[in-house]
Amino acid sequence: MKTDQIPQDQSSLSKKDLKELCYAVDENGNYTTALSSGWEPKSIALDGSMQLIEKRIEQARQQVIKNEVSPIAYFMEKNKMDVSILASYVSMWKWSVKRHFKPSVFAKLDDKTLQKYATVFEISVEELKNFKG
Repeated sequence: MKTDQIPQDQSSLSKKDLKELCYAVDENGNYTTALSSGWEPKSIALDGSMQLIEKRIEQARQQVIKNEVSPIAYFMEKNKMDVSILASYVSMWKWSVKRHFKPSVFAKLDDKTLQKYATVFEISVEELKNFKG
């Protein structure tokens, strides 16, 4: 694609004044980089992914409210993580993190453990303990 053909469609990126770096061919036939504000097919896919993520966050929120899972599950979804990523960030085994999803286990966690999660989620231990949804 030539630099003057790089798509500049409206997208989720352009709403946040973000640009995507693309490779293109300049007028001399050399590869170069240029910025794009979006490309409609990519925007559709990105918007669909974001809707799915928002749905998962809401499901986790509802599960916390119903006391089916601990707030850790909600904040994990909100921060676009999975169990493997969260476990590596808090330096714990995946099975430990999954166990901490149980409200009864979460209620018994000490502040040192909760602080690891709070640090990763960039919230306070109090916010983690006193989930407001």
